[in-house]
Amino acid sequence: MTKVYYKNNTDYKISRSTICKIKKVIKMTVEEDYPEHNFEVSVTICNDEYIHELNKEYRGKDKPTDVLSFPMLEFDTPEIMTLLGDVIISVDTALKQAEEYGNTLERELCFLSVHSALHLLGYDHETSTDDEKYMIEKQKQILKEAGL
Repeated sequence: MTKVYYKNNTDYKISRSTICKIKKVIKMTVEEDYPEHNFEVSVTICNDEYIHELNKEYRGKDKPTDVLSFPMLEFDTPEIMTLLGDVIISVDTALKQAEEYGNTLERELCFLSVHSALHLLGYDHETSTDDEKYMIEKQKQILKEAGL
């Protein structure tokens, strides 16, 4: 079982149905790889200014980004509830990307949520071409299964 906690640190109104879909796609992503584990995932919606600060501090990149993942990466005990990690999404960048790609904001937020959940599970498209291929296919699959 996966519990997903959601917090919006912006004034931008995210619909209840979008929040539910964000939680759903994260649960689907995590539980497909680890069906017997009990995880907690925190999702925070923020603005570009906030994610810029985090990106600079933790990744050394002096610019905003769409999503950041902060994995705990120690989940060897499926029988107890374990914090899998934190997901931080910039709604400002998500809005720009949704427009650029011709997506709805809901679809873009869900895509970023799946992408970030895969990072929480240890996949890294920046260091592994196998992980990159897996992540691309998994993102497509989860979004399709979720009707997005």
